[in-house]
Amino acid sequence: MKQKSYSEILSYSLLVIAITHAMAHAFQNMHTTLYPDLVKEFTLTNQQVGLISSIPSLISALLSIPMGLLSDKIGAKKMILLSIVVATCGALMAGVAQNPLMLIIAISLLYLNTTIYHPASYSFTSFLFEPRDRPKALGVQGAGGTLGMALGPLSISILVGILGLGWRKAYVAWIIPLLLGIVAVWYIRYIPTSDDEDKTSKESGEYGASKLWTTSLFMFLTFGGLRTMAASMTLTFLSLWLVNTRGMDLTLSGIIIGTSSLMGIVASPLGGIQASKYGERKWVIATSIVSYTSFALAFIIPRNNIFILFYLAYGFFNLFSMAANSAITAKLSPSKQRGLGFALYFLPGSIMGAIAPMIAAYIADMWGIYSVFLTSIVVYAAAWAVFTLGVKVD
Repeated sequence: MKQKSYSEILSYSLLVIAITHAMAHAFQNMHTTLYPDLVKEFTLTNQQVGLISSIPSLISALLSIPMGLLSDKIGAKKMILLSIVVATCGALMAGVAQNPLMLIIAISLLYLNTTIYHPASYSFTSFLFEPRDRPKALGVQGAGGTLGMALGPLSISILVGILGLGWRKAYVAWIIPLLLGIVAVWYIRYIPTSDDEDKTSKESGEYGASKLWTTSLFMFLTFGGLRTMAASMTLTFLSLWLVNTRGMDLTLSGIIIGTSSLMGIVASPLGGIQASKYGERKWVIATSIVSYTSFALAFIIPRNNIFILFYLAYGFFNLFSMAANSAITAKLSPSKQRGLGFALYFLPGSIMGAIAPMIAAYIADMWGIYSVFLTSIVVYAAAWAVFTLGVKVD
């Protein structure tokens, strides 16, 4: 059967999911972008910086599987609404934080918001479409997430770096969009609860996974964990390194970090089209090797303009495979366990998000911050090898 075009795929429900995905991710890189200011205000050490990054991810890791099971039980809409409420509470607490403990609690709530949101929203989107159209739809949803990851640091650059309003007000500014998101989700009427392929498999000949735990799923989760480990190690100290070693200001640092995610608005939907055309596995292998090579060149070549060029290329090609990764997760997860499948997909990232900043802090203390980025290059190479050799999916 013919694949649907984007004009046929887009609907109110999918657009709301994309927009709320942006809001869920807006806070992901805000605190790492703010580290130069936070270090000065709270007199933080490298280990304390690592803790601020690690504790929210650890909490997310502990609650990831329960949130996936809960999503399968009570449905996507209620979980998405809950995630936005939690994010609103986190943004409000960050806006009044007066010490590192309050900030850690606030960031933990903002990370928990994505832990609640992801299994529900990705299950929702995957249920709406057959496997052949799924990468495109997930590309739209992924574009929303990358937009949020970009808007967070960019809001820091504008509100803190340019307007001088202070980092607390930057968090408070996000409360109004979050409240509007609750209204938008409330008006979603059709909530699918099973795979579209469950109804059409006899016609198309395409069947979903019959069981969740497979070797390919384990290797795919390992790939995701290593990938997140490298990214978390890098982001923990990237802004500090760009400001203190490369001589950039906080505004430019935020723009670089934000733009690397902003390109996902284009990369994620286009990547969905190409993944549908060439196959998700082949697409991940090809885009990942380009992305990780660009990452290595960004840190090895000692010039700021070269760094910006290759770091943005790394971000673009990394996001180019986002829809394919989500589609692979859906293929490896049975319909009735889709929420749990996506919870497992994000679980290694949460675990590594908790461990990696502390590893990075140890490396930074022992051998310097630059050694953190060299270690990330090795971890990315290992991730590519694990996926290429270990993940088998149609």
